Amino acid sequence: MEIAGKAAIVTGGTKGIGYAIAEALVKEGASVLLCGRGREGVQAAAEKLLPLGKVEAVSCDVRNEEHVKMIFEHCTQAFGGVDIVINNAGVGYFGKTVEATTSAEFKQTLETNLFGVFYSCHHAIPYLRKRGGGYIINISSLAGQYAHPGMAAYNASKFGLNGFSEAFMQEVRQDNIKVSCICPGSVNTYFGGDSPSDEKAWQLQPSDIAQVTLDLLRMDPRALPSKVEIRPSKPPAK
Repeated sequence: MEIAGKAAIVTGGTKGIGYAIAEALVKEGASVLLCGRGREGVQAAAEKLLPLGKVEAVSCDVRNEEHVKMIFEHCTQAFGGVDIVINNAGVGYFGKTVEATTSAEFKQTLETNLFGVFYSCHHAIPYLRKRGGGYIINISSLAGQYAHPGMAAYNASKFGLNGFSEAFMQEVRQDNIKVSCICPGSVNTYFGGDSPSDEKAWQLQPSDIAQVTLDLLRMDPRALPSKVEIRPSKPPAK
C-alpha cells in the first residue's frame, strides 16, 4: 500500500504505541484521525502532530459503539474516506489476582480491548469496501498467547482479540481488506501503570511497533502477515 494520501484512524493515539504509530503515518503523508478518551489529551497530541501533516482530533471511548461509529463518519467528512484502521486503545490491570479484580475492572478490560475492536472492525467494513479495500491492524500482546498470574482479565481480552482477528481476517480478505494482529512483548510506555525509564531501555520502544505497522502496510498485496510477534531482543538474564 502507498501510505501517502491515505486516510487513517488511530484509536488510543494520545501517547505510547498509538501516538508513535500516528506520528509515523503522518510523516509518511497519511491523513490521521487521532482518537482518545480525554479531549485535552487528544487535542494536545494532535497539536504536536499538526506541523507534520493532516491531523484531526476526536475524543472517543471505544466502549461506546456510537462513539466508534462517529469516528468513521468524522474521518470520511474530514479526509474523504477511510483506508487504514489501527485499533490500539487498551487498558490493563496487572498484578491483580482474579480474587482482587473487581467486576467493573474486568468489564472495562473486556469492553475496551475486545468489544471496542469489534465495534471498530464492524463499522470499518463498508468504508473500506467503498475504497476498494484497506488495512486493519489490531494491537494485541504476547499476553494473548501466554497466560500469567495477576493478568487474567488482560489475558482474557487479548486471547479473545487474537482469535477474533484470525477469524475476521479470513472473512474479509476476498474484499481486499487485510487484517493483521501485532503482538508486542514488553514496551517502554506508561501503559498499565508502568513508566519509561533508562533501567527499562532493554524493552521495546513505541517506535518499534510503529515501524512494524509501516512494514505491514507496505507489504506486497499478495502477502498477508496475519500475526506478528515482536519481543525485546535481549531481556535481562534470569
